[in-house]
Amino acid sequence: MPPTADDTPAPDTGAGVDVAVAPLDQLAVDLRVSLLRTARRLRAQKSVDELTDGQFSVLSQLFNAGPRTPGELAEAEHVRPPSMTRTIASLVEAGLVARTDHPDDGRQVLVSPTEAGRRVVLETRERRAAWLSRRLEDLSPADRATLAEAARILNAVIGA
Repeated sequence: MPPTADDTPAPDTGAGVDVAVAPLDQLAVDLRVSLLRTARRLRAQKSVDELTDGQFSVLSQLFNAGPRTPGELAEAEHVRPPSMTRTIASLVEAGLVARTDHPDDGRQVLVSPTEAGRRVVLETRERRAAWLSRRLEDLSPADRATLAEAARILNAVIGA
């Protein structure tokens, strides 16, 4: 049975589906829905509820890669420069990032996380890891081993 319009898969009839013989297109749908739901639940585990996913993504980008120009951030986040300018402005207003003059190009600025911004990234990562760990605790060792193998396979699928 195909998923409904809101990406909710059809209810399990209890018959169980042999993954080895399930059509690839159904496996693709089932994986996509499961991954999207998991990602959505993980994204909800933020230390600052007022922060949008896009704002947190920019903050994480700065935390991981260090100071960047607004243009570099826009390119990395696949958004247009005016959108990035608004995102940066909201992060500056929240005290999570700071703008400084670019050392080599007077026409540019660099954006970097503040100490408060770094704390938000670290606390959010901790909350997300704790949330997922609590869910994994309820699984059998065999299921956790299966998920460990699935993580390896998914990384291969995305080319990581």
